[in-house]
Amino acid sequence: MGTLLAFKSAVHAQKANPQKPLMIASQGAFSAGGSVIKSEGVYDPLKAWNVPQGGQTRHGDHADVFYQIPVSAKKLSMVFLHGYGQSRRSWQTTADGREGFANLFLRKGYGVYLVDQPGRGDAGQTTKPATITATPDDQTWFTQFRIGQYPNFYEGVQFPKDSLSLDRFFRMMTPNTGNVDEATIVKAMSAVFDKSGDGILFTHSAGGASGWKTAINNEQVKAIVAYEPGGFAFPEGEAPEGNRGGRGIPLEDFKKLTKIPIVVYYGDFIPKDESNAASLNFWRNVLATAKQWAKVVNAHGGDATVVHLPEIGLKGNTHFPMSDLNNQEVAEILAKWLKQKGLDR
Repeated sequence: MGTLLAFKSAVHAQKANPQKPLMIASQGAFSAGGSVIKSEGVYDPLKAWNVPQGGQTRHGDHADVFYQIPVSAKKLSMVFLHGYGQSRRSWQTTADGREGFANLFLRKGYGVYLVDQPGRGDAGQTTKPATITATPDDQTWFTQFRIGQYPNFYEGVQFPKDSLSLDRFFRMMTPNTGNVDEATIVKAMSAVFDKSGDGILFTHSAGGASGWKTAINNEQVKAIVAYEPGGFAFPEGEAPEGNRGGRGIPLEDFKKLTKIPIVVYYGDFIPKDESNAASLNFWRNVLATAKQWAKVVNAHGGDATVVHLPEIGLKGNTHFPMSDLNNQEVAEILAKWLKQKGLDR
């Protein structure tokens, strides 16, 4: 009962300090990219629907996109790609029901395009099957996403500690509905930009690896904002051992990343030294790789910045800075970067 009262109090506080209404000029949804396969045989329309038949097509492997364009929108839109086990909901709201990045930047005048990648969320139709398990794993993600070491929260963590918010957070997890590879995701994301036009690509976590390749494949990506990417696109011969983004890509492809401004953000609870917690060592290695990657980008004439939030005074963030309790502060830090790079016009 106490948890429910706390949640109602948070909702009441929001109502007591209402935001101005969002003025939306247009909104809608579309599919982008994808493929079509066909089975052998001849289809007979006179047979019952539940009788297996050949000669049929299946449309799949596309992205599903929900978009909103505000009145007097800025020149560049924002395209949001989620991370592993997530959907576009990562950007829409928070575990305790506050506004997510989509609304925060709509209020700043940006059009937003929220993507479910192929095989995830509303883009569940795929052409290659996969097995969906029902193995309990909530505690694994609580720990891996640096909320704490289950059942304990990290001290000072910017995550709501009531049980209802945690329940809502776990219910945002969603599985892959098919066997979808990176190339399929990149193809779909490039098709999104073909429809959205010039914009800023936002990625989170596992979406980061696909994000680099999307920018390489589509010149309409004018900047990248990556929250806690796990893998990086290095040029061939310069990728460190164990890089989750692969062994390397041709230098001419890599150089396309040097033509746009890139900023990468990481949250808190990433140790400087080796830990006895596998989850923390994972992120320690990822952060080290990110800093090395930025040096390589900049050495080739690029403009890449890695920001470790606690080092600039913003502490307590989890793997989800865009939906933590201080997500408005996180958004303001980004807004300053966008202004510095001339991306807010």
